[in-house]
Amino acid sequence: MLARLLSGIVRPGGDTVKKKPAAIPPRQPPRVPVSPSDTRSAPDPFSIVLPAIAALGAVSSIASINWAAQDKTPDRSKPKRKAGTALRDLETCCLGLTEIFRRFQKHPKLFCGEGASPNSPLKFGVHSARVSPDSARVFQQIVNDVASMLVLASQNAFDVMSAVEDGEINAPEELFFGFGECQQKLNELIQSRATLKTTVEVGLEVSERLTSLVRDMKTYRLE
Repeated sequence: MLARLLSGIVRPGGDTVKKKPAAIPPRQPPRVPVSPSDTRSAPDPFSIVLPAIAALGAVSSIASINWAAQDKTPDRSKPKRKAGTALRDLETCCLGLTEIFRRFQKHPKLFCGEGASPNSPLKFGVHSARVSPDSARVFQQIVNDVASMLVLASQNAFDVMSAVEDGEINAPEELFFGFGECQQKLNELIQSRATLKTTVEVGLEVSERLTSLVRDMKTYRLE
């Protein structure tokens, strides 16, 4: 009986239920260090962070339409897209840009100047680093994503601005002031020649703020 107790659990009827052995987690293969001979010089990270900032600038330019709106005339061309669709797609762009800046932070050596010249200002030619083939693939994937977001953000922001100008979106001034504040933060990055790390941090902050502003603007769309 003692042996049965040690090897399992004894039910009231005397039957023994054997304990299941603990699951053994799969063994992770050892990480093979990358040989210096296998690394390559990556393109300047500023060349991809700057277009991401430009995409944020395209969205924040909605601030200007508050003062540039004009009366709609009968012979004015009708927009090809509905305001609701443009706002929805612009929100998706803002979410995509937020994810891109988070990915920048996940790869600080590639996109935040880590290990090169972390205190150098926004400047081409001082932030490039040697990277592994895997890191090079990550870089190229994000390059493609940023390029797509820049095109989409510009087009969707234009459509939203057109909807505001045509009276399809009637948002309060405070909302446009929010877009203006985002513009100012981006301008300060350029004027102060902030470090690459700071640029990425502010870019993430602005992208999250723009997402919130676009969501608020959706509530002011006229049916």
